[in-house]
Amino acid sequence: VQLQAFGGGLVQTGDSLRLSCAASGRTVRTYILGWFRQAPGKEREFVAAMSWSGGIYYGDSVKGRFTIYRDNAKSTVDLQLNSLKPEDTAVYYCALDLTFSPHTVRRGQSYKYWGQGTQVTVSS
Repeated sequence: VQLQAFGGGLVQTGDSLRLSCAASGRTVRTYILGWFRQAPGKEREFVAAMSWSGGIYYGDSVKGRFTIYRDNAKSTVDLQLNSLKPEDTAVYYCALDLTFSPHTVRRGQSYKYWGQGTQVTVSS
């Protein structure tokens, strides 16, 4: 499975941005797709995840501001970022695994396939 994340950019505080993650390579029926981010000098942080059955999970720092959803028309899983703050600046990665447990969705080690990342920069 190959993943491609795109949609990052440079925005100002309070702006919105939409990231997309497209998967290719094989047909998957059961999966968990997650978004993670990593800022310079910081550990990777869980942002959001969506399971094939529609289960949705958010990290505490983005809850209420970010929304993960499936765009069936584009065959992507998108992440809508609203009310952006400078502390949201990071490289955002999408990741996927073919097994799913609600107890492990927030752990990067639970995902086998990773995209290349897209940079989001929020200026103050």
